[in-house]
Amino acid sequence: MSKESSAKIKFYNGENIPLELHKVRVVQKLHLVPIERRLEALQEGGFNTFRLNTRDVFLDMLTDSGTNAMSDMQLSAMMHADDAYAGSQSFFRMQKAVEDVLKKKYLLPAHQGRAAENILANAYIKKKGDLIPMNYHFTTALAHITQYGGRIVELLYDEAYNIASSHPFKGNMNVERLEEVIRETGVENIPFIRMEASTNLIGGQPFSIANMRAVREIADKYGIKIVLDASLLGENAYLVIRREPEFADASMAEVIEIMTGLADIVYFSARKLSSSRGGGICTNDLNIYRDLEPLVPLFEGFLTYGGMSVREIEAIAVGLYETLDESMICQSPQFIAYLVDILVAQGVPMVTPPGVLGAHVDAMKMCEHIPQTQYPAGALAAAFFLISGVRGMERGSISNQRDENGNETYADMELLRLAVPRRVFTLSQIKYVADRMTWLHRNRELIGGLKFVYEPPVLRFFMGGLEPVSDWTQKLIAKFKEDFGDSL
Repeated sequence: MSKESSAKIKFYNGENIPLELHKVRVVQKLHLVPIERRLEALQEGGFNTFRLNTRDVFLDMLTDSGTNAMSDMQLSAMMHADDAYAGSQSFFRMQKAVEDVLKKKYLLPAHQGRAAENILANAYIKKKGDLIPMNYHFTTALAHITQYGGRIVELLYDEAYNIASSHPFKGNMNVERLEEVIRETGVENIPFIRMEASTNLIGGQPFSIANMRAVREIADKYGIKIVLDASLLGENAYLVIRREPEFADASMAEVIEIMTGLADIVYFSARKLSSSRGGGICTNDLNIYRDLEPLVPLFEGFLTYGGMSVREIEAIAVGLYETLDESMICQSPQFIAYLVDILVAQGVPMVTPPGVLGAHVDAMKMCEHIPQTQYPAGALAAAFFLISGVRGMERGSISNQRDENGNETYADMELLRLAVPRRVFTLSQIKYVADRMTWLHRNRELIGGLKFVYEPPVLRFFMGGLEPVSDWTQKLIAKFKEDFGDSL
């Protein structure tokens, strides 16, 4: 696939906008319900956007997990799946795709990425206090590590915490601190080093290959395994090509092969990586495979389906090959950059440079009048749904978990993520999002905080219930009606 196929197109009138390199063949009807109904939906869902019913959602920007558009080739492949419980030909087609694309010989299927995390944590965290260094945590990875008695340390450079910057690789691991941590902790207490492509909770920021090579050098020095969360591998590779001079002329296949080759274990959520469902763990080390193999039948199902439908397995295989096609990967990061650029121009505080997954609003800055104890990112997510019908996701302190003594742990960043799944939204819908966020930013002082009324002990952001600390929703509705009249 040539570079030109994923480039922005310069229009004669001077505009520079991302061009969709696909056509729409199947459509799904959307609904934009009145603002009064949106308030009722928030109240019914405990002001938690995860608990909204999609009948009340206009644009679903909660996540890119399992929401990317599937290709015609994926859908057609699902029709020739082999339904065998054991030894299915569908599995062997997926295994071949993993070997061709990720360059790993041994594959263990799992029903999704967090299932792979469970298996890895179970296999390698042997005692309480085992430490996992990582470039940043992901919610489910942290939950599984701590569930088995482990703990994490996040090793980023200071630039990663600078929300608005131009640093191209804010997901880089701090290699100097990594070596210090290994010496302080002891090799015997570090089961593996985890690298995430790209770092989800700090705005979908990538790491560079130069950085991963440096991590590999330290891992080899101390005999520690590297585990790569490859769920957003395609997008990380795309940004490497765009931002790392050494790889400016490289193909997606070449960059992906280098990245996976630097890891001992690669695991992924196919809900992200290949626009389908399911997941897997892969390696070239037979001993690692034998460590993990017994846990798949225990937790997931047989070794050739791993808790997945064989139709999903067929879609994964095709989706993995499509990850090598830059035109398949490019639309999401290009649309994200387009949305970020519009909002920055309007004064909305955003994570920059634009990353992957989605556009991320700096809720701490936009809602600086809301104390972190009242969850500004969650409040902004609720307010934005109320005035737009667009469902985003809180990526802040609600997404954290309390410490072992029950104390609140506050996030390094309070972000509202507006996910942009691959090939799902049109440009006019992106412009609608920008318009409504611009309006909300200009009326941000009307947004109030939230408090928990129901708080599960683990992964509370999925199921927890909150309520406003004041009657700010009515004030926001009144201003909306003043400015927009009867418009939805």
